[in-house]
Amino acid sequence: MDTSEQVAIATASHVKRRRRSVGEKRRIVEETLETGASVARVARRHAVNANQVFYWRKQYREGRLGKNEPGKLLPVTLSDPKSGRAGCASSPFAVGTMEIKLAKGTLRVAGNVDEVVLRTAIECLAG
Repeated sequence: MDTSEQVAIATASHVKRRRRSVGEKRRIVEETLETGASVARVARRHAVNANQVFYWRKQYREGRLGKNEPGKLLPVTLSDPKSGRAGCASSPFAVGTMEIKLAKGTLRVAGNVDEVVLRTAIECLAG
């Protein structure tokens, strides 16, 4: 056995961290909020750890990454679950209950719900 060859292992002991501006963080987060976007893929594309992007998303939702632009409005249809007619205010679901059907599932909300929790649930189902 020849032991004369030695393998040198290079280590990066002084890796500089990249500082991202608030605007750059917002742009990365907003990419992840697009329909069908994957946080992991967006993070890889920008050379950022996915956990860091999830933290930035949390800051974004809390309004800590600058001013949030108004979210996209979704089309809404009110209907009576028994008759299927739109605009029926006498529905048992008319007061205090909301049902949102999205591609990944259905979200049913009853009573008072925290706005941040509802927004997070909708983002998870929509994205």
